[in-house]
Amino acid sequence: MDYLRAFVFLVLILSAISLSDAGSVGVNYGRISDELPSAFKVVQLLKSQGIDRVKIFDADPAVLKALSGSGIRVTVDLPNEMLFSAAKRPSFAASWVKRNVAAYHPSTQIESIAVGNEVFVDPHNTTNYLIPAMRNIHKALVSYNLHSSIKISSPLALSALQNSYPSSSGSFRPELVDVVIKPMLDFLRETGSRLMINVYPFFAYEGNSDVIPLDYALLRENPGMVDSGNGLRYHNLFDAQIDAVFAAMSALKYDDIEIIVTETGWPSKGDENEIGASVANAASYNGNLIRRVLNGGGTPLRPKADLTVYLFALFNENKKFGPTSERNYGLFYPDEKKVYDIPFTQEGLKHYRDGGPATGNQRVTTPPNNGGGGVSKSLTGSTWCVANGDAGKERLQGGLDYACGEGGADCRPIQRGATCYSPDTLEAHASFAFNSYYQKKGRAGGSCYFGGAAYVVSQPPKYGRCEFPTGY
Repeated sequence: MDYLRAFVFLVLILSAISLSDAGSVGVNYGRISDELPSAFKVVQLLKSQGIDRVKIFDADPAVLKALSGSGIRVTVDLPNEMLFSAAKRPSFAASWVKRNVAAYHPSTQIESIAVGNEVFVDPHNTTNYLIPAMRNIHKALVSYNLHSSIKISSPLALSALQNSYPSSSGSFRPELVDVVIKPMLDFLRETGSRLMINVYPFFAYEGNSDVIPLDYALLRENPGMVDSGNGLRYHNLFDAQIDAVFAAMSALKYDDIEIIVTETGWPSKGDENEIGASVANAASYNGNLIRRVLNGGGTPLRPKADLTVYLFALFNENKKFGPTSERNYGLFYPDEKKVYDIPFTQEGLKHYRDGGPATGNQRVTTPPNNGGGGVSKSLTGSTWCVANGDAGKERLQGGLDYACGEGGADCRPIQRGATCYSPDTLEAHASFAFNSYYQKKGRAGGSCYFGGAAYVVSQPPKYGRCEFPTGY
């Protein structure tokens, strides 16, 4: 019997280890909106999607009560405007922990506290208060014997880096190193906590779309880029940005501290100058990122560093200031309908791989249906290339001209009077030409790109009565 117990115990241990080998995906629950459902409905939504981690930007009692007993792990935030009080008055920190953490934990599974958010770019300049505030919050946790189960950190914007390209040259801004970076990393080391960072490949792509390939930014298949400093090959910008932070910590001799990505995402809509903001690209980025995280594995620099990643954000938030993109990072509309259909769990990924909702490399939830005609059932193993209507007329026309010219696509069916001339729209004609070229190239990786004007779908598109071919 003792041998049997030992065997069962060993199996449980090995199971726990295998479960920990994959990363974890959570979501940021922002609430700068007057259209959102109640906190209790939000919890039901999270559970229905299999999302078991959530981060909030405060410690709202209604939200914490709604999460009680849900099994969802929670990160709460001490807002930037409270850093001064938490730093200068230990009694304030103790009271805050008592009211917002101890009063709810463990029925509400608070696992971490984000002290401030992107403090270094806060216009009110609260940098000097960050470390004292973190230490006072930690002392308060110790007084409630919660310091082992609840960890403390502070999310950094990538702008805390002086250099981030190539990744091997990653370094923190010199004026921050001695004042706050080293003291923070010392604190994280002492308490066994991870460094929180906010990573947005969208911003890098938007500002450098002439040199950063869209496939590289969206975690799609691509040849990758070799880091000239360490010789490692990177196949996506997300990994490269994280490794820039690892390199910056390594330069300061903090190789033992892990990273947690507290924010990352891609907007589904933006202003005219916000290059790359579209539903298709948002679905691609988040869908591919989820697959990459849940399938485990670290970055090229830290191959064993499985990641916890929080997507930004749960909902579109109509009261946020700034460009259009700021109000369109949501995975869901306020009525709880998905902005685009992507899986959040390993089980969902199985369905995703087996011909379920088209996301990630497939990039959209439903193929275009312009001009009527509907969408027929998916043909197993087949994919099609269609135009991205958000790419703009110039890109679509340029791609169309190339496909029908140098590309050698069969564009006869879209000539005036031919079977696929109707509907007479640039997007419909470009889609046919792009698909003709894509099929001619044997659906090879990179053959459905056209400067970001095209993407792959897993169901046959149909414009009017025009049937799209599946191969040559």
